[in-house]
Amino acid sequence: MMTVNNRNLIIGMALIAAFWVAFALKPTRYTAELGPKVNLEKMIPTQFGSWHVDETITPVEVSPDIKASLDKLYSQLLSKTYINAEGQRIMLSISYGGNQGNDEYQVHRPEYCYVAQGFQLQSEAEDFLTLPFGKIAVKRLVAKQDARVEPITYWITIGDQATLPGFRRKLAQLRYGLTGRVPDGMLVRVSSISNDHNGAYRLHDAFINELLTKVTPEEKIKLIGKL
Repeated sequence: MMTVNNRNLIIGMALIAAFWVAFALKPTRYTAELGPKVNLEKMIPTQFGSWHVDETITPVEVSPDIKASLDKLYSQLLSKTYINAEGQRIMLSISYGGNQGNDEYQVHRPEYCYVAQGFQLQSEAEDFLTLPFGKIAVKRLVAKQDARVEPITYWITIGDQATLPGFRRKLAQLRYGLTGRVPDGMLVRVSSISNDHNGAYRLHDAFINELLTKVTPEEKIKLIGKL
């Protein structure tokens, strides 16, 4: 019978072997150059379903050091606040980079970004976002700064695959490396101000589902991958 340690050793050896094969292939074809160019401002509508951009809200500026890091990792950043007929607000942030093939260009994780901005991370868990045509893994966080409590939902994409940071992101990168391609990628983050965490997550899910009905099939793949 194979023990847990032996199984982990085999998995680890397989990953190391795949890494060196991918390294030897030296991926040079960028997926960002193989299809239509990504333009976040054109991709994301300012109005859809019951939501429209709240022009009275000015996006919060990040600190200069974090902005410098984001500018290095991403070629495009989008940040908008939406409001619905009930007066509920959702903050949408999308970061896009044409090179997500290695750790130097890995997506900027909200767990670290919020803490760097002075928030306390109260909770974090993995969950699934259910869509009419499938589901994707997402991360649910709760960040707190003074009286502000901000539930957060986010995921990342590596090429045409939605995933989460860590082991699964590395596997997605290796999959592209083995084909000689360098994947582009996104970090999609939705958040709101609420003390009702579960209610906020339900609102996030409804918002994302409505948003996805207003983008093209190609744009949908960029946002949530192929399901």
